[in-house]
Amino acid sequence: MRYLLLIVVVLMMFAGCKQTPTRSLVWSDEFEYSGTPDSAKWNYDLGDGCPNNCGYGNNEAQYYTNDLKNVRVENGMLIIEAHKDSLGGKAYTSTRMVSKGKGDWLYGRIEVKAKLPRGIGTWPAIWMLSTDWKYGGWPESGEIDIMEHVGYDPGVVHGTIHTKAYNHIIGTQKEGKLTVADCMDAFHVYAIDWSENKMDFYIDDTMYHSITRDPKDDFTGWPFDQRFHLILNQAVGGNWGGKEGIDDSIWPQRMEVDYVRVYQ
Repeated sequence: MRYLLLIVVVLMMFAGCKQTPTRSLVWSDEFEYSGTPDSAKWNYDLGDGCPNNCGYGNNEAQYYTNDLKNVRVENGMLIIEAHKDSLGGKAYTSTRMVSKGKGDWLYGRIEVKAKLPRGIGTWPAIWMLSTDWKYGGWPESGEIDIMEHVGYDPGVVHGTIHTKAYNHIIGTQKEGKLTVADCMDAFHVYAIDWSENKMDFYIDDTMYHSITRDPKDDFTGWPFDQRFHLILNQAVGGNWGGKEGIDDSIWPQRMEVDYVRVYQ
């Protein structure tokens, strides 16, 4: 009887081990170099998105560049820095980095360790867009906001999905938020765990928001069965980031990124 019990316990332990998924690191940038970000991993969205998407659709006040002043790697950190210096008819410059064509994923854990800028008018984001736009333009093909923070509401971090059925234009976006009082002074890990029918949002080890696909949803509610790529940017002002104006006295402001890691 004693041996039978031992066998049962061993089998239960083995079954438990089999249920634990094993993930591998499939893509990363640790920023363990200096100068220009790795061109094998990053592209850039440049300018202000005009004429078809002026201010990248949000009436933002920055002009995006890939100049070292606005984006660089130093001391093991990626720096995305916004400056008050007129360019292209905009009063500010900043950077919007994209992994499209160099890092595109369907499902997995995407995590970014970052420290955020501070001040009214800052709007840093860590987010994802569809690579292939199978279902059409925004919001039909979806958007995943891993982290957004607006400077006029310091410490409140948002995680959101946007789709045709659920988006902020019609007030139906699926959003979670968590207050992280020191997000502008310390590094935190912002992450999603994305599977076929579920998306969990994390800050460090805390899951603060979870979205499960409604069985009734087709692509209009859940377009997340396609490849997405990562975007890192710091916007200035705009419909949300500039809701309470822009403090002209705070610039430059930077978002610092320690690493980006993707596991599948």
